[in-house]
Amino acid sequence: MTPQELQSIKARFGIIGNSPPLNYAIQVAAQVAPTELTVLITGESGSGKESFSKIIHSLSARKHGQFIAINCGAIPEGTIDSELFGHEKGSFTGAEAVRKGYFEVTDGGTIFLDEIAEMPLGTQARLLRVLENKEFIRVGSSKPQRTDVRVVAATNVNLLQAVERGKFREDLYYRLNTVPIFVPPLRERGEDVVLLFRKFTADFSERHRIPPIRLTDDAKQLLTNYRFPGNIRQLKNIAEQVSILEVDNRAVNAPMLARYIPDYQASTTPSVFREASGESNFTERELLYKVLFDMKRDVTELKKLFLDVLQNGGNGGDIIRNNPDLFHSVTADETVFKEHNQRLLPAPAQPSSGMFQLNENEDAEQAEVLDVTHETQEDSLSLEKQEKEMIIRALRKNNNKRKYAAQALGISERTLYRKIKQYEIEEE
Repeated sequence: MTPQELQSIKARFGIIGNSPPLNYAIQVAAQVAPTELTVLITGESGSGKESFSKIIHSLSARKHGQFIAINCGAIPEGTIDSELFGHEKGSFTGAEAVRKGYFEVTDGGTIFLDEIAEMPLGTQARLLRVLENKEFIRVGSSKPQRTDVRVVAATNVNLLQAVERGKFREDLYYRLNTVPIFVPPLRERGEDVVLLFRKFTADFSERHRIPPIRLTDDAKQLLTNYRFPGNIRQLKNIAEQVSILEVDNRAVNAPMLARYIPDYQASTTPSVFREASGESNFTERELLYKVLFDMKRDVTELKKLFLDVLQNGGNGGDIIRNNPDLFHSVTADETVFKEHNQRLLPAPAQPSSGMFQLNENEDAEQAEVLDVTHETQEDSLSLEKQEKEMIIRALRKNNNKRKYAAQALGISERTLYRKIKQYEIEEE
């Protein structure tokens, strides 16, 4: 596809942006459109999946046929079969006449099934028959009817995991996923965020006849750094809020813009929910466990340090100098730190055989420290096992892409690489 053809599609369907992942998704949609293949569009909520279904329909031989977009999650489970496949008169209470379903009225056209993962299992079996045999049966009837409909499906969840949980039929998944198209989330589109913000504010200003908003450089940087969990919908809401509320100053800087971004500081912290490819997240319990693991490791290091000083006057000072952050919480309160020193460090005495001379109280205290250290060593082994399992899970969920696995775990890619070597993890 030439750059001119790509820009023509963007202009026709109102798609703003030039990021490589977006361009690739558009190219795949344009290439698959002339065929009759079933397409599965994946991506986070609000990323613009419906626009790609329209591209596929409008560039296909069915462009003169009907196009219907259906949100499977918005139709009650008891009526979705009737909505999609129709029903006969008297087939259930309230069925006072024959009704044609979407698959019947869209014969020769395209049906876009959004939120396909929300479809009940019984309806999934009916849909599979349509895809394989182009046949359906109305509710309350036993007579098969034929239909020539192209199905484009979309979801914001990992269907393979839904298959594993028994929430989605495996045969239907592979039948739908003939050609996959991944729509990138807004946070992975770089400068497209600023272009979209400018478009939304310009449209709002033209519609309400007010001066347009202009972003300063630091405000643009803030936008591109924000994660936008609500994607394009959230960006549009923010753009319209800024346009209507910043009446006195149309040049918006970062502090002004930050007032309209919920939990900006929290959002810039790497999260343990996501996905790239949109795919599944860690639980809140696992995130809490990771925090506790880090705290436990620091406490273990502290206990080892004090034990080393008690036993043989080890290099505790060097450890403190080389790891100031590790002991920041202790040294921040000088009084508490001194109390610890007075309690744990023995009084000056003549050494014997390179060891401190300890009195009876100090012997008892040393024994207590030794017992605690033994427990923390066992805990450390258990926690290391849990950390290894979390790293393996993160790698599997992100298809062994270390960059995304590190983001999911909330650590740097370099740290993840070191952990992989430390635990001798084999990447599949």
